[in-house]
Amino acid sequence: MKLNYKRTFFIGLAFLSICAFWQMYDNIVPLILKDTFHLNETVTGVIMAADNVLAVFLLPLLGSLSDRVDTKWGKRTPFIVAGTLLAVVLMLLLPVADRQANLALFVVSLFFLLIAMGLYRSPAVALMPDLTPKPLRSQANAVINLMGAVGGVYTLVLISVLLKGEGKPDYMPVFIGVAAIMAAAVVLLLLTVREKKLAALVEEENGDGEKEAGEQNAVPGSGVLAPDVKRSLWMILLSIFLWFTAYNAVTTAFSRYATTVWGMAGGGFANCLMVATVAAIIGYIPIGFISAKIGRKKTIQIGLVMMLFSYFGAIFFVQYHPVVNFGFALIGVGWAAISVNSLPMVVEMCASGDVGKYTGLYYTFSMSAQIFTPILSGALLQYVSYRTLFPYACVFTVAAMVTMGMVRHGDNKPERKKHILENFDVED
Repeated sequence: MKLNYKRTFFIGLAFLSICAFWQMYDNIVPLILKDTFHLNETVTGVIMAADNVLAVFLLPLLGSLSDRVDTKWGKRTPFIVAGTLLAVVLMLLLPVADRQANLALFVVSLFFLLIAMGLYRSPAVALMPDLTPKPLRSQANAVINLMGAVGGVYTLVLISVLLKGEGKPDYMPVFIGVAAIMAAAVVLLLLTVREKKLAALVEEENGDGEKEAGEQNAVPGSGVLAPDVKRSLWMILLSIFLWFTAYNAVTTAFSRYATTVWGMAGGGFANCLMVATVAAIIGYIPIGFISAKIGRKKTIQIGLVMMLFSYFGAIFFVQYHPVVNFGFALIGVGWAAISVNSLPMVVEMCASGDVGKYTGLYYTFSMSAQIFTPILSGALLQYVSYRTLFPYACVFTVAAMVTMGMVRHGDNKPERKKHILENFDVED
C-alpha cells in the first residue's frame, strides 16, 4: 500500500489556507487590540480565546454534520468552499476597522469571520482521512501539515516584509495577501480534487478493511468503544489539551513577549516564528517515515521532549540572541512530530463513517485548551510578569508527557514490505 503524494498535496490546499489565516490571526490581531484599541493583556486574552469558544461548539457539530451530507461535490467540499468565500470577504473588514479605530466594527467583523472559519475547519481536516487508507494517514498528515506550514511561512514573510519601519503599521496589505492565497487555494482544490469520485475509489481500494478496523475497537455487537480503547482515547485527548495549552500560550503571546522582553521592533518577531515553521517544513516528510518505523506514540513523545528543552532554554534569555533561533527550530520539529501523528491516532479509533465526528472531538480538546490558555497566560503576563510565559509552557508540556505515556491504542502498524526496494515506491 503506497501513499498517493500528488493527490494528498492537493487535498492539503484547504489546510494551507487555514494555516495562512491563523498565522495572521495569532500575530496581528493581538497587536491591533493592544496598540490600536489599547486593551489590557487579560481582555486581549479573552478576545483571542473567542475563536476557540466558538470552535468548541461549531467544530464537533459541523464535523458530524459533514459525515452525513451527500452532495455532487461530496461531503466536505461544500463546507470548504462556503467557509473560505465568507472568510475572505469578512477578514478584509478588520484592517478597515483598524484604520478607523472602530472597535465595534472590528469585534462584529471578527465574530462573523470566526464563524466562517469554523464552518470549514473540521470538514477540511476530515478530507484527508476520508481519502487516505488508515496505515498511511501519518504519512499523509505529514504532507497536509507541510502544506499548512507553507501557508504559515507565506503569512510570516508578508508580515516581515510589509510591516517594516517605525510608527503604527498599516495591516491592510498583509490581510489582502492572506485573502488572496486563501481564495487561490480553494479554487485549485476544486479544480484538482473530485471528492466524491476519489472517496469511492479509496473505499474500493480498502474493501472491508476500514469497517473491520473500526469493529475491532468496539464492544462486539454494540458499536460502543471497548473500555481500554475508550481509556486511550480520553488520554490522548487530554494530552492534546495539555500540549496545546503550552504551545498556544507561546504562539499567541510571542509577538508581545518579543517586543516587551527582548526589545524586538516592527515585524522582527516573525523571523523567529519563521525559523520554527521552516524547520517544521523540513521535518514533516521525514517524520512521516519515522512514525511508520517507530510508531506514532514514540514520535510524539520525542517531539514533546524537544519542545520542553526549547521552552526551558528560552527562560534564560533576557534579550534576543541569534541562538534563540536554534530553540525555535527545535520547537518547529517537535511540533511537527506531534501534529503529524495526533489526529491519525484519534481517528484510528473510529469507524470510517465517523471520521468527521472524531475530527470534531480532536478539535474540541485542542480548542478548549486555546480558550483556557490565552486567558490564564494573559493574566500571568499582566499581573505577574511577561517572563512567566516559558515556565508556563514547560509545566503543561511535562503534564502532556505523563498522560501520553498512558495511551495504548491508535498506533497503527504499517504493512511489512516484501522487499526492501518497496520502501521507495511512490504513487503518482
